[in-house]
Amino acid sequence: MSRLFRLAALFAFSVLLAACGSLSKPDGDPTAGWSAERLYREARMEMSDSNWTDARTHLESLEARYPFGGYAQQALIDLAYVNWKDDEPEQALAAIDRFQQQYPNHPGTDYMLYLKGLITFTPPSAIFSSITQQDPSERDPKGLRESYEAFTELIRRYPDSRYTPDAEKRVTWLVNTLAENEVHVAQYYYERGAYLAAINRAQTVITDFKGVPISEKALYIMYMAYGKLNMPELRDDAKRVLDTNFPNSKYYEQGLDASQGSWWNPLYWF
Repeated sequence: MSRLFRLAALFAFSVLLAACGSLSKPDGDPTAGWSAERLYREARMEMSDSNWTDARTHLESLEARYPFGGYAQQALIDLAYVNWKDDEPEQALAAIDRFQQQYPNHPGTDYMLYLKGLITFTPPSAIFSSITQQDPSERDPKGLRESYEAFTELIRRYPDSRYTPDAEKRVTWLVNTLAENEVHVAQYYYERGAYLAAINRAQTVITDFKGVPISEKALYIMYMAYGKLNMPELRDDAKRVLDTNFPNSKYYEQGLDASQGSWWNPLYWF
């Protein structure tokens, strides 16, 4: 009986092992054992077909299995691009940050800076600006500032990069848009009677964003706010600067709601 019991126990144990084995790999990783070269090749094929999910899977597997070498570096670059194209900006930025930390002197750094600028340049909500008629400068400027910092770093560090000319055009738009954001805030304060706060925000445009078209409105807000504060000397100084730089300013007749036009919209530029 004891011998039969041992045989039965051995049989049951064998069946259990077989079951565990079958459960552990019914749908085993089809890429198991693939080389770094094959993983990268397959990822590139998926990218060419816009299969971002499969491309991401291959690239992440490559980075995890082969963390050293040229393929891992290129995989991280492509991973940032894939996440951006797949509307995953946070993951894309995380990949870029990881790349910059691990490979600070990599030849592809200029591209990563350019991509970082693109990711925050036009947030998803901007796609609907033609429908909502929302001015990009009215949105939270955090992303615009991050985009500006990435593009300006690219221009400073890599003046001869193939990406620099386009970055320079985008910086022009960003500077103007950030300045317009300051004026939106200044107008908000002015219309609520916070005249000193309005002057401070308008002054920022004059000192930090020299030459932008919205300077005309900033000066007009300063002129009006100083008048409300009963500070005639400063009011007249603001008016003198306004009249010198913008003779016959439209704001005298149209007020703060004078149209700025829409030619700065980046959706029409690029």
